[in-house]
Amino acid sequence: MATHTNKQQHFSSRTFTFLKELQANNNKAWFDEHRARYESDVREPALAYIEAMAVSLRRISPHFTAIAKRSGGSLMRVHRDMRFARDGKPYKTNIGIQFRHERGRDVHAPGFYVHVEPGQCFLGAGIWRPESGTLAAIRREIADRPAAWRRAVTARRFTEKFELSGEQLSRPPRGYSSDSPCIDDLRRKDFIALTPVPESFVRRRDLPKASSELFRRATALMRFLCGALDLDY
Repeated sequence: MATHTNKQQHFSSRTFTFLKELQANNNKAWFDEHRARYESDVREPALAYIEAMAVSLRRISPHFTAIAKRSGGSLMRVHRDMRFARDGKPYKTNIGIQFRHERGRDVHAPGFYVHVEPGQCFLGAGIWRPESGTLAAIRREIADRPAAWRRAVTARRFTEKFELSGEQLSRPPRGYSSDSPCIDDLRRKDFIALTPVPESFVRRRDLPKASSELFRRATALMRFLCGALDLDY
């Protein structure tokens, strides 16, 4: 793992200034002109944070990875997938960091997530937009173990900070009736929990410790999801 020695070890006001300016100037010419600022104020602090999270994450679970690489690691790429960018803007105006399960191949794997964006920062835990087989396995586990699922998502330690989010079907999924236990959760397309945080939280010098403490509150949810997918936690 590379070591990042930039003096700016955490996100700062410069991080948010760059992202705000990128929102107003989302084009290749502007980004190329300000690429050095992207490196010093966005990417390097993100990689330093990821590197610092490696030890803290192992204390939560040894099966989730913090990979401080410029590409192909925990830091999501700044370039948007232009196949889905209807407005034609080429860059993401947020920082996305996912600490995914070691057996996960992409963003649809179980993981912990950090979202840094002016006016909208949050931490997340769970699994976003799982593919059909994974989704079916999670629904089966909830249907078979409704009490365990309720304990995981209603525990005070969890609900004090996190709230389940994501899209839901308008009707029960195939194979389930409207009176099935936990039907509201069986209709979910995503099994993610989010906790909003202010920009000041992201700029804390002890961000690795502070974010780890929040992630730890979602342990029961993550353990349940991993169990449903036959993954170690």
